[in-house]
Amino acid sequence: MACVHPTDQAIVVGGGLGGVSAANTLLECGMKVVLLDKSSFCGGNSSKATSGINGAETRTQKEKGIPDTVEIFTQDTLKGGAKRPAVARVLCANSGPDVDWLMDKFSLDLSLLARLGGHSQPRTHRGKERFPGMTITYALIQMLEKVA
Repeated sequence: MACVHPTDQAIVVGGGLGGVSAANTLLECGMKVVLLDKSSFCGGNSSKATSGINGAETRTQKEKGIPDTVEIFTQDTLKGGAKRPAVARVLCANSGPDVDWLMDKFSLDLSLLARLGGHSQPRTHRGKERFPGMTITYALIQMLEKVA
C-alpha cells in the first residue's frame, strides 16, 4: 500500500543555524514547519560561534573591493582538509548568497570582514556585536517565533 505524504509541510530536525535556516526557508515557500531540537532551547553550537560566518562573493566583499571568488574559497576549503570536494564546492558556491540572505531577510549587520586562519581572503563576516553566532541564530529564531 502506498503512503501519501503532504507536500506543504515539513519536519526540521535540529535548532542550530542549519535547522532554523531551513525552517525559515520552508516558511518563505509557504510551507508549514515543525522544528524539533534535542535541547530545551534552539541555537545549537552555532549560537556559540565567536568569529562570524564565511562567505565568498558577498555584497559586503564587493563593496569593500575584496577580490574573493567561489573558486578561491573552494581551494582554501580543500587545502584545509575537506575530504569531499563536491560538498565543499556546494558549500562555497552557496556561501555568498546565504550571507546576503541573512543580511536582507533578517536585517543583520554583517558588514565587518576578517581574514581568519586557512583563508586567503577576508571572508569571515560579522557585525559590531560581540557574539556573532548568537546574534545570527537568535535573529532566525525570532523570525520563526514571530510567524508561529
